[in-house]
Amino acid sequence: MQLRWSPAAADDLERIVTHICQDSPEAAQRVASMLDGGVGRRGDHPHSGRPGRVDGTRELVYPSLPFVAVYRVTPEAVEITRILHERQRWPE
Repeated sequence: MQLRWSPAAADDLERIVTHICQDSPEAAQRVASMLDGGVGRRGDHPHSGRPGRVDGTRELVYPSLPFVAVYRVTPEAVEITRILHERQRWPE
């Protein structure tokens, strides 16, 4: 199944990595790899994330990171809509 990133999700990832990179470029690279790798597996297992807080979405929780990937499953693709910090206010 195809994987698509929304502009908002791509911006979220860039903002997260940029913020972490200020303190540790190595940590920023590890976090980017973990976030990207986790959502990349959604193409093979699109329904393995938990049901989302927003109707029609699912969420991938990263146990070792404070982030959640929000995504939608369509017949054609898995669409990553946001990458949010677990304490961040959730969009409606």
